[in-house]
Amino acid sequence: MRRLFSISLMLFGIVSYAQTTVQGTVVDEKNEPIPGANVVLVGKAEGTTTDFDGNFTFNTSEEPPFRLRVSSIGFTEFVVNVTANNQTLSVVLREASTLLDEIVVSASRTPERIFESPVSVERFGLKEIKNTTAESFYGGLQNLKGVDINTNSLTFQSINTRGFATFANNRFLQLVDGMDNTAPGLNFVLGNLVGMSELDVQSVEILPGASSALYGAGAFNGILFMTSKNPFDFQGISAYAKGGVTIQDAAGSNFYKDFGVRAAHAFSDKVALKANLSILSGEDWHANSVLDLNNPGADRTNPAYDGLNIYGDEVSTTLNFDAAAGLPTGTVGSAVISRTGYNETDLADYNAESVKADFALHYRPFANDLEVIVNSRIGRGTTIYQGANRYAVSGFTMQQHKLEIKNDNFFLRGYIVSENSGDAYDTRFAAININRAWKSDTQWFTEYAQTYIPTYLGGIQMGGLTPEQSSVQAHAAARQAADTGRLIPGTPGFQSAFNSVTSNGDLTTGAKFIDNTKFRHINGNYNLAHLIDDWADLQIGGSFREYVLNSSGTIFTDNDGPISYNEYGAYLQLQKKFLDDRLKFTGSARYDKNEFFDGFVSPRISLAYTAGENRNHNVRVSVQQGFRNPTTQDLFIGLNAGRAILVGSAPANLDRDVRTFSVSQSGQALVGQSSVDIVGRAAYENAYSLSSVQSGAPEAVNTPVIKPEEITAYEAGYRAQIGKFTIDLSGYYNSYSNFIANVTTVVPFYGQAGDGGLSLLALQNGDFQAYQTYTNSEVDINSYGGTVGVDTKIGNFDLGVNYTYAELDFDEGRFPDFRTNFNTPKHKVKASFGNPELFTNFGFNVNYRWSDSYFWEASFADGDIPAFTVLDAQFNYSVPSMKSVFKVGGSNILGDEYFTAVGTGSIGSIYYVSWTINP
Repeated sequence: MRRLFSISLMLFGIVSYAQTTVQGTVVDEKNEPIPGANVVLVGKAEGTTTDFDGNFTFNTSEEPPFRLRVSSIGFTEFVVNVTANNQTLSVVLREASTLLDEIVVSASRTPERIFESPVSVERFGLKEIKNTTAESFYGGLQNLKGVDINTNSLTFQSINTRGFATFANNRFLQLVDGMDNTAPGLNFVLGNLVGMSELDVQSVEILPGASSALYGAGAFNGILFMTSKNPFDFQGISAYAKGGVTIQDAAGSNFYKDFGVRAAHAFSDKVALKANLSILSGEDWHANSVLDLNNPGADRTNPAYDGLNIYGDEVSTTLNFDAAAGLPTGTVGSAVISRTGYNETDLADYNAESVKADFALHYRPFANDLEVIVNSRIGRGTTIYQGANRYAVSGFTMQQHKLEIKNDNFFLRGYIVSENSGDAYDTRFAAININRAWKSDTQWFTEYAQTYIPTYLGGIQMGGLTPEQSSVQAHAAARQAADTGRLIPGTPGFQSAFNSVTSNGDLTTGAKFIDNTKFRHINGNYNLAHLIDDWADLQIGGSFREYVLNSSGTIFTDNDGPISYNEYGAYLQLQKKFLDDRLKFTGSARYDKNEFFDGFVSPRISLAYTAGENRNHNVRVSVQQGFRNPTTQDLFIGLNAGRAILVGSAPANLDRDVRTFSVSQSGQALVGQSSVDIVGRAAYENAYSLSSVQSGAPEAVNTPVIKPEEITAYEAGYRAQIGKFTIDLSGYYNSYSNFIANVTTVVPFYGQAGDGGLSLLALQNGDFQAYQTYTNSEVDINSYGGTVGVDTKIGNFDLGVNYTYAELDFDEGRFPDFRTNFNTPKHKVKASFGNPELFTNFGFNVNYRWSDSYFWEASFADGDIPAFTVLDAQFNYSVPSMKSVFKVGGSNILGDEYFTAVGTGSIGSIYYVSWTINP
């Protein structure tokens, strides 16, 4: 860190220059302050925003005279002349519809109007946070066009743009004040579970598309930026309290509460501090589906029953009753039998919780724009996460610690992100190993067969039953006999076994997973515009990251100690305006290198033209290439997920995963041993495809190891301000190559796949294991779609409607084992209607969302998601004398429960009241 600080002081010596300072206040026609108004230097990408009281301070190297453009959503922009240093301005904005004048930074790493952004971008600012109908600002993001939120649980929501995402959305990047919010070991963002307090959010920006040219491998399919309030600009104590009720058929009605406080103070023009704390708790959505996706229509009377949210019944085998009793083939027959499972509600604690705290010291050593920031964030959460299985995440913590030095032209930051899985465990393995704790699989299935055979024969010979009737009776009796001694939820015996299993990290006997993975990251950016007389906006930057995987062998193949590897990158971007500033060119390129793969160059070119006498039409086109490195789990996972063993395909990982399997009696006669060791490499080099085994015609496959995924993204868009109507539409076409996904293979315990003999006998004898491999598609995959949004004002009422279309182009028939996880509805419609001041200090807002049906594909389960309609609403009342806003609202007020992924709890309704002080 000392070295970082020294480098930054050297940079400061290079970029120091004279400053012009302008202060002012922005109010409406009623003399009410306008928070979050944009103040931008005309002709340049420099600007600031007003605080809660409408005040702003703007520093620039530009010498007077110059002009500032002041704008805010719902008001007509105003241009004011600055004629002297330290000038104080008073600006009055008239109401209008100027949505596209909002300032964003994410699209080009420099301030610019949404209207002129080279790519699609969505913004959610102070006004939107105040008016959101959702119970949290993060949930309100789902009302933006082109943005999906998949609800995993009450405290874990996963953002998705343009498809290809499960809850482990590793194609989408989220930055909190410039820090990657990805959980290092899990490789995806846990929503806002350990993110930012609502009181500290100044703005949220979303780029719904590839952004690798500026942000590297993580920004492959979208990126979200959360920017907090600077304590120099937003001072004082703020607080909110929310209380309400969640309503779900499975869980009933439960209290929901959320509390937050923010304190910020500038002790001088050099030192400022802030601290935030927020605490949320409630009852999570219960998952209680009893559907058997493998046997549609089956219920618990089916001997092979495997319920969706029932665990432990995945353990099954084929019992040959004739062979067991020494009877002629066909006398009793055979059947697939599964062990009796436990409901998820018996295995998971649905007490959802999120606790977030952060502290920041801001230091301006020369009382100008050079700023040193020390920031620490820590979040602790309890939630349900659905990946390969359903995981009860209790006491999960993630920490972020940052040192950043910046001014208007550069930033240099270094930070570390670490996670601790706490008391997290796998609910499926909890059930499996609770079952095995009181009776082994061998004993259970033996007792089943010993009861079934005489009961079946007796029912036919003595009871006069048909074979079908006798079979039903015999299966019921056999299960009852085998379940003798079964641990019953709620009893001391069950609780003792549960505690033992969930504290054990060995998945052969336990269910706990351990993860203390972290990464270290350094990145910087320098804007050279002021050094070349603002001829163009020229930026350079780069980054370095080191991963340290540490799961003690419960997730990764790190039984012998942590696994480390690194990646780095550098980029260059040029922006230049031509033709009286109507034509804007943006060109950028980035080089990235992961130690396991060749380097990759990501270029982006964009042209945007502003047309019309009033410069109120903008047309843009862009093309860019991007890439995505395989995640830590793609490379080094080694996890038995029950239905399959997950084995990463880093070359160094293939021989690290070694497992011992028992061989059947028939197999022992062939190979002369009772057990075999299978190395992970076999899943790639000695295996059959799953679909061919299921079809009865096994076909050997050789699965290539993984390499980076690539994308070529084309986009065109149009933005316009026509009277009171704001129009924003875009279309895109994405072409993927080396698409990263999973292929399930079947490894025989003996023989060589494709030998036509011994390996086929292994399949016949049940001596095989399913593996999930990590590889790339053999065929290009394409997707395309578009969005259109129209916003207007009717009197004092705000009205907005948007539509999103998304389509996948992939020949599934040629590659039946390949999983794209597109997981996106083809059609979505969203609408909003509200009035921020229906009468004095009183406003309301209503949001409507309709989603088309779609197919969900993920490692936990596949299935159809029915179409759903959701209506949210809120009413708010401001009390200026108390600096308070009171709100009453509800999400899904129609009460029609729905779900966004197969296997999760259905999403019910949330009704809440809130009181926010000094928002």
